[in-house]
Amino acid sequence: MFGLKEGPCYRCLYPEPPPPGLVPSCAEGGVLGVLPGIIGTIQAMETIKLVLKIGEPLVGRFLIFDALRMKFRELKLKKDPDCPVCGTHPTVTHLIDYEQFCGIHPAAPEPITVATQKPSEITSVELKQRLDRGDRLKIVDVREPNEYQINRIAGSTLIPLGEVPKRYRELDPNEEIVVHCKMGGRSAKAADFLRSVGFKNVLNLKGGILDWIDKVDPSQPKY
Repeated sequence: MFGLKEGPCYRCLYPEPPPPGLVPSCAEGGVLGVLPGIIGTIQAMETIKLVLKIGEPLVGRFLIFDALRMKFRELKLKKDPDCPVCGTHPTVTHLIDYEQFCGIHPAAPEPITVATQKPSEITSVELKQRLDRGDRLKIVDVREPNEYQINRIAGSTLIPLGEVPKRYRELDPNEEIVVHCKMGGRSAKAADFLRSVGFKNVLNLKGGILDWIDKVDPSQPKY
């Protein structure tokens, strides 16, 4: 439980926000539908305890729920005296647009004319057809290493989304590049970034690796 005067805040647990675009949304990462209900019920119970001033609320106690193993763990979390939000001398005193900061909403595309418009996406079937006929394409996987171990497109290069701003110089701006992730959200952000630094031929794989498995390579596992 965060935000109570006598306990830690969320910033005590995570002093710095993640790099923009690094954390996938629930739509990309997936969530079991019943899980929010379980956590929401726990949150409601804690709220009732605070209102009625009964029991022992989760102040300074970090509760972890493992739904797959149906186990709870509890860790102690202390208030950070140097926390920029709730510490002795706070420096963060108002909210910013964290959705924009974390890259949840993609930047508005630059206006383009019909004459100069280029496709920004490629389907799994189109990609397979182009690979079969020998087109030179650089496939870049922007998922995390653990995801890459589960399934992948043969010949793809792994550059996690959070590393793209630091490693994009490893790519040839003259090559035609296809970026992909699990479902297409993270790779769309990577494609936008590459275009912003001068890459002209960048395509996002529509539907990501899941669509590739559905329509091209059903032998690979899903997650």
